[in-house]
Amino acid sequence: MITTGICRAHTNIALIKYWGKRSEALFLPMNSSLSLTLDAFYTDTKVSLDDRLTDDVFYLNGRLQGAKETAKISRFLDLFRRTAASSTRARIDSYNHVPTAAGLASSASAFAALAGAANEAFGLRLDKQTLSTYARRGSGSATRSLYGGFVEWHKGQDEQSGSSYAIPVDDADWDIGMIIIAVNTGKKAISSREGMKRTVDTSPFYPAWVTTAETDLQQMKQAIAERDFTRLGEITESNGMKMHGTMLGAVPPFSYWEPDSIRAIQKITQIRCNGTPCYVTMDAGPNVKVLCRYSDSERIKEELLTEFSSQQIIVSRPGPGIKVLSEAEWQY
Repeated sequence: MITTGICRAHTNIALIKYWGKRSEALFLPMNSSLSLTLDAFYTDTKVSLDDRLTDDVFYLNGRLQGAKETAKISRFLDLFRRTAASSTRARIDSYNHVPTAAGLASSASAFAALAGAANEAFGLRLDKQTLSTYARRGSGSATRSLYGGFVEWHKGQDEQSGSSYAIPVDDADWDIGMIIIAVNTGKKAISSREGMKRTVDTSPFYPAWVTTAETDLQQMKQAIAERDFTRLGEITESNGMKMHGTMLGAVPPFSYWEPDSIRAIQKITQIRCNGTPCYVTMDAGPNVKVLCRYSDSERIKEELLTEFSSQQIIVSRPGPGIKVLSEAEWQY
């Protein structure tokens, strides 16, 4: 007997960053964060429970994955198996429409889609808030990809897994856009997990990051409530730069920036100085994201084309939350 669940989840880009865990095992963050879900990048995942299987089988973009990659997926599915009191193994087919491990939040959409598909396949009927605590155990930022628009991830007030979850803040339907400048979509040398741990353990700047991130979050939510785009952008840019500053204080220091990252930042600063409001942010990778009004996005893109190729520039609107797909919608 085969029971399936299929789900699509879009990636998100943090405007108030998540950087550092207080619990590695439970993926509990040191600070709360806030993100924007994007329409341009997503993952489709199908979980097929099959009582004939003796082990989980994992295919990514049509390719059978090895033992290490499959073991990570199996540990994640074990969360659902325990809740469902099931030992049934699964075939997992995942198609990632996001460059993997390039600082474009591929793990966010990947584990959110996997959580949604597993919830369907096991028939658990978990609500989104609860499901976000499961998604978090695969990738911290995945907790935010269950919702569309602006999303807040509560850090939680204790060491219990259920206290740290995501909630929707605003659907971002007020002329919000984001431009991704894909400087380098290859796999990064230092994973987000490794970078976070080194920063938390060794950077003297890190305690100040945690304190100011909480202040930034409150000011960001106020800017969203007032639809103050300029303030929204200023906080986004400042928060992202502070996060990257903590890495320069780590031992040994490290940075995800590349020369073209700096070139992109300088170009956006120039465009802003010339009168078009736009603001940069970067995650754990070299690619630059530009928060802008969607109505300005094509104008900004034209300016960027003087420095970068059209293949490197992706314009996105805010994206939706997870969607359960039917077999007819599974196009792979």
